[in-house]
Amino acid sequence: MQKRLFFLVAMLLTISLGAMAQITTSSMAGKVTFEGSDEAIIGATIQAVHEPSGTRYATVSNTSGRFSIQGMRTGGPYAVTVSYIGYQTKTLKGITLQLGETYNLDVWLSDNTTAISEVLITGKASKFAAEKTGASTNITAAQITALPTVSRNITDVTRLSPYGGNGMSFAGADGRTANFTVDGANFNNNFGLSSNLPGGGNPISIDAIEELQVVISPFDVRQTNFIGGGVNAITKSGTNTFKGSAYVYHKNENMQGDAVKRQQISGARDKAQTTTYGFSLGGPIIKDKLFFFANGEMIKIPSVVNRWRGSDNGVADANNYISRTTNADLEAVSNYVKDKYGYNTGSWTSFPADEDNYKLLARVDWNINDKHHLALRYNYTKNNVWNSPNATSMDGGTRMAGARMSQYSMSFANSMYSMENIVHSWSLDLNSRLSENLSNQFLATISKLNDVRGSDSSEFPFIDITKDGDNYMALGYELFTWNNAVHNTIWNIKDDVTYYMGKHKIMAGITFEHQMADNQYMRNGTGYYRYNITDDMYTGGVLDAAALFNSTPEIFCLTYGYDGESKPAARVQFNRPGIYVQDEWNATDKFKLTYGLRVDGLFFNNGDLMTNGVRDFSVIDANGKPIIPTYDKDGKSSTTAYPLYRDTEGKDPVLSGIYGLTYDGGRYINTGKWPNNSITFSPRLGFTYDVFGDKSLKVRGGTGLFSGRLPLVFFTNMPTNGGLVQYQAQLNAKNTDMSEFAKGPMTSISEMLAKMDELHKPMKVTPADGAVPSAVNGVDPKFKMPQVWKTSVAVDYTIPVSFPFTVTAEGIFNKTINGVSISDWSIPSVGGFARFNGVDNRPLYPAGYRTGTKAFVLKNTSRGYGWSANLTLNAQPAEWISLMAAYTHTVSKEVTGMPGSAAESAFTYVPTVEGPNNIKLHNSQYVTPDRIVANATIHDKSGNHYSFIYETWRGGYNYSYMTTNDMNSDGYNYDALYIPTDEEVANKQFRFVSDDDAQRFMDYVHNDSYLKNHQGEYAEPYSVYSPWVHRIDFSYKHDFRLNVGKTKHTLQLSLDMKNVLNFFNSSWGVSKYLNPAIGSDARILKYEGVDAQGYATFSTPSSINGNTKTWAPYYALSQCWYASVGIKYMFN
Repeated sequence: MQKRLFFLVAMLLTISLGAMAQITTSSMAGKVTFEGSDEAIIGATIQAVHEPSGTRYATVSNTSGRFSIQGMRTGGPYAVTVSYIGYQTKTLKGITLQLGETYNLDVWLSDNTTAISEVLITGKASKFAAEKTGASTNITAAQITALPTVSRNITDVTRLSPYGGNGMSFAGADGRTANFTVDGANFNNNFGLSSNLPGGGNPISIDAIEELQVVISPFDVRQTNFIGGGVNAITKSGTNTFKGSAYVYHKNENMQGDAVKRQQISGARDKAQTTTYGFSLGGPIIKDKLFFFANGEMIKIPSVVNRWRGSDNGVADANNYISRTTNADLEAVSNYVKDKYGYNTGSWTSFPADEDNYKLLARVDWNINDKHHLALRYNYTKNNVWNSPNATSMDGGTRMAGARMSQYSMSFANSMYSMENIVHSWSLDLNSRLSENLSNQFLATISKLNDVRGSDSSEFPFIDITKDGDNYMALGYELFTWNNAVHNTIWNIKDDVTYYMGKHKIMAGITFEHQMADNQYMRNGTGYYRYNITDDMYTGGVLDAAALFNSTPEIFCLTYGYDGESKPAARVQFNRPGIYVQDEWNATDKFKLTYGLRVDGLFFNNGDLMTNGVRDFSVIDANGKPIIPTYDKDGKSSTTAYPLYRDTEGKDPVLSGIYGLTYDGGRYINTGKWPNNSITFSPRLGFTYDVFGDKSLKVRGGTGLFSGRLPLVFFTNMPTNGGLVQYQAQLNAKNTDMSEFAKGPMTSISEMLAKMDELHKPMKVTPADGAVPSAVNGVDPKFKMPQVWKTSVAVDYTIPVSFPFTVTAEGIFNKTINGVSISDWSIPSVGGFARFNGVDNRPLYPAGYRTGTKAFVLKNTSRGYGWSANLTLNAQPAEWISLMAAYTHTVSKEVTGMPGSAAESAFTYVPTVEGPNNIKLHNSQYVTPDRIVANATIHDKSGNHYSFIYETWRGGYNYSYMTTNDMNSDGYNYDALYIPTDEEVANKQFRFVSDDDAQRFMDYVHNDSYLKNHQGEYAEPYSVYSPWVHRIDFSYKHDFRLNVGKTKHTLQLSLDMKNVLNFFNSSWGVSKYLNPAIGSDARILKYEGVDAQGYATFSTPSSINGNTKTWAPYYALSQCWYASVGIKYMFN
């Protein structure tokens, strides 16, 4: 025994560092006994053969009669042969393994040696034999193929999880914190600008997936890097049989509904089509030894990025997409810049912008021998989408109301921009059986995920042209596209060792992940001008473009990197090493206990950062306190707070820049340092109890800590806004003599940079001098990645009928350990602020309440919790039909869902009473509180395949009742509403400016289910849930089969339809969202000021009364039915 333990420790010490990759294989375990008794057979030989590929796995039973095989290919069918000298050999066939699960196989042998016993384990029995502790859902390739899907997206598949149904959001968590892996490789949108997956939201073809697993609370210490849920996908492998397919799927504008509640949707019949072409091919290179699989897919979407056109008479017609901008003016401007500057604006009448997506996957599997199996995989995805220019955003002046492509304004084709999403991913997976009791998995992956904006425009400033006080025309290189890119590189390696000893399966591993993300973002990177057309610029009704461009511009902006850097970027790099150990202990034949510990480190690389400013307290007074003098660089007494210097010659800085800012409690921000290195401990405990020993009733569950991830954009906010990466010049008549720019626009960046130097704008930056922006971002030095404590208990009951029929009742409780929030250090405690009188006695922020520069600091919070209750039914009455139904109720409470991507937006976009530094615990903005999903899949002998998915849910659109304006004067218009009782209104404890306002508001309260049930309370954020919606999706496929020799040829025709109910009635299957008469937000009360008695007074918007409906149908094409047809050729 000591030798075995020594060997195990030695292996762990010499293993290569490994990664945080997820599960890629299956396993099998069980016990071999003599027939008619529980006596264990020691030394029985177990051989499992993956029949399609001939891949072999072998082991022997130990002193307890138990066996375990790790690192097995998922799927099947498997043939398992169990033999022992002097006893009957038994072969069990038809066994299918599920990803990440252990197949439990108990075998008894009789002493009859005259024949070999063969037992067929049907697929339906195999499916229900997997053993798990926590909440997970496995979806096979066959299920994926059968499911209704028009978009062919991963999220169409993950909705089969009872905890899914809302994109990548699971169990009420932010979809950006989910973890998606393919063959163990990171396929996450790690930067976190949205919850969409990389590669345009669909990084891998569903035809390339062998199996997919959605995990919510797996108590396996190998599973990590998520808070709400994780999705593990593995790709298909080749087998001993050549198999292939070629397919085409198509949808267009005639294969969709065009009305909601019989109201025509504008543009519903405009040309819109998507065609998907693909193939797959797999087979043996060397039979039983070496296999290949390849999949390729191309999606073509001929599209027009803009439907707006110029007018001939200057009269807009919004219904027909006619802008007030005249074609004559567009032509005049286009011709002028072509002749004067050699710049091609592109067309103003045609805006083709075809979208395309390309995917390629190649995989090789090598059975080196019966003990070593190697898999290599490469995946490539490229997605390209075109967009119109930003609607209204700009810098340096007042934003116009009309969009740049609208009834008010037109842009040119070369002012469009593209978004190119590229994925490269590699994985190497080596599974080895080193002895009968020792196995090993080594996994290495690399993922490169890039999102890059592009343009057909040559280098040229973006120019806005206004007329009559609104946007009129725009041209040039789109103002947010130059040098705008996100690059994310992740590489992982991990090594797991599994040692089988008696009733124990001990697994240990070491992991390592390196991640780099950089953000290039230059607003106005090619320069920005805004000119205004006046009547005197027209001659005979024709615009004189020369007069326009030689006039004085209202605004000039330019963003450029310091020290001549042409591609400035904010970058974050970190390493996450980890180590874990776990024991699966079969305490009895009925009870298994899994317990383990995972320890992860987080180590940031500070080499990409610079400290903005100096903080030096080396001069102290007699009491040991710092002397902070107040001299500026010229030796004069400083009238501003920063920078400050020690002596009158200004040579020896004490405090400067961001680093010199001091906040309450002596806190400060060092932009040159990421959070301190940290260690996170994640203990886990899981169990399964087979109550009667026949698998008819199981109780399972566990408890443990799970570490997740945070969108990296919230880290890069610090260097981006750190004042040392790039400078943005914003010039207008208030700060510059704009006549300097009245000789026509500068058209090259180098010319603009020379002008900035001439105007003494900063071209270089010295960190010691520092620069303090209007708002700074920081990260708490003690910040840790998110962590949650999960506990679950489930009961699986097999109903005693002639077919597999199980009922599962499951409950999950989550408690936040390290949540994420943002605070502004410049906001003092509201404890000393004046408050309103009356029942709504929130604090009133005084003018100039901030103590210094805004400072948005990322920090942890332990506030937050959630729970889910689920009831799931699975049945397979016959080989040709599978049924599933599940209901899930979810509660999720948080401090903030970190909405948006900028620090200040994440800080402010949560309604509050006391102000954004004092957010109360509230419902998650991502939660779907109630959801039912059901699926039926049917196959018949005539080659017909039917599949239905029924979904109904409440929520999805989660709103917050707020005031229409900034009631507490904190500068943020996100003030939660107080809902008064009738008595409080009658007693003037809650006051309106008129009786009519009071009557209309209270009538609305009485007719709204949320408001009437929460009178006397402040409205909880994100607690107004959209009503129930019911939808059915349908898929029909028919196979035409032809056998030629040993080869089977199949031609499959398919029809997939989403929202079938809407096909029969345009009112059915339609979501409801907030009534547009109320607005885009639920702002139903206006603060009018404070009266003489110190009470807040309110008025009620004219749209609010007792007849106002809270909800209205969502009139959009996304609510209508739509369908696709396909044809697929397969051979095997």
